[in-house]
Amino acid sequence: MTLNKLTARIASIATLALAALPAAALTTAAYAQPHHTSVQVADLNLATAAGRTAYQQRLDIAARRFCSNETTLNAQAACRAGVRAEVNAKLAANVQFASRG
Repeated sequence: MTLNKLTARIASIATLALAALPAAALTTAAYAQPHHTSVQVADLNLATAAGRTAYQQRLDIAARRFCSNETTLNAQAACRAGVRAEVNAKLAANVQFASRG
């Protein structure tokens, strides 16, 4: 599998993983008002430092938006950390899966 195909597959899988992001809202006080956000990754080459940096910046922006309804700074920080951890874990699992295929 070429690097471009692998990157495209990772981007597709990451997009699907981000579709599950609203589930993270269930652990917050704001879950009564469903909301979601997305991170576009299809145009990024995650095999490069620049691509990973852009991904992290987009993830941080999405996490801030997703957690903006939290009422305290501590709750916002915990929510953002949780979103980042969940998305990064799903991405890592999908990268490992994609590299096998």
